[in-house]
Amino acid sequence: MSAAQSGIFRRAAIAGAVAALSLVTLGATAADAPVAAVKSAKPGKAAKPVAAPAYKPIVEAKAMALLKASSERLAAAKSMAFTATASYEYPSKLGPAIVYTVRYDVSMQRPDRLRIVVPGDGPASEFYYDGKALMAFVPTENLVAVAEAPPTIDAMLKQAYQKAGIFFPFTDLVAADPFAALSAGVKSAFYVGPSGVVGGVKTDMVVWADNEVFLQFWIGADDKLPRRVRAVYRADPLRLRHDLELSNWQLDVPMAPETFVSEKAKTADRIPFAHPMAPPPGVKPLGVGKAAKGGKQ
Repeated sequence: MSAAQSGIFRRAAIAGAVAALSLVTLGATAADAPVAAVKSAKPGKAAKPVAAPAYKPIVEAKAMALLKASSERLAAAKSMAFTATASYEYPSKLGPAIVYTVRYDVSMQRPDRLRIVVPGDGPASEFYYDGKALMAFVPTENLVAVAEAPPTIDAMLKQAYQKAGIFFPFTDLVAADPFAALSAGVKSAFYVGPSGVVGGVKTDMVVWADNEVFLQFWIGADDKLPRRVRAVYRADPLRLRHDLELSNWQLDVPMAPETFVSEKAKTADRIPFAHPMAPPPGVKPLGVGKAAKGGKQ
């Protein structure tokens, strides 16, 4: 056994001993509690249970400041490329959820260029937007859906969601103002603490919630880039978890015009845009159905 392994097992043993001691202490306290209650209670009168104080949601300034700093870092980038790996839980016939994973290779140039390539799992697909039209291409089937599009990424993504049900888990991160959706309707936000195990960098953990979704963010302590986001939606009775890992960040890198078009997609068989299968309950972009403070939807 190496010194490192020995150290790990020694710490584990110590942790186990501490946990056992804690259980013994808690057990003793629990065992003594009824006796104390009997001694203090007056004859003929039952002791009244003490109600736990009601939890009051708070919005911490530190948490919102970290979210704002991350949003501003993304909004300031004229172009960006990153990899998003999304894991979704779906219920199985056995009861416990099954996890499906999808990878998105994203390239974006403000205000009107976006490419998203999805190599798998599942059928590969490609999404292109060049400021005039958007294309959803399935190369294995040689099928493409093409539609006219508005002149900005935000407007295009809103149209894609409303008319075709197209939604990407990172939609709010590529918006012109990512913080707008986070500042509107927030009910709770607090700082959890630092982490050094996500994305290979030091991060700050922040929890944010409104009436529809509970989110936990891991934000780079130095670069302020989001490294991980976990979501649970209130409308989902199963409380399934959605996890998004963000890596390979490149900001303000030159991008060739041909990045955002596909000659192969242009020659594919055309199909109309249509709503796909319904998403899990409550799953949608943050900005849908609400406006930022002082703004209009």
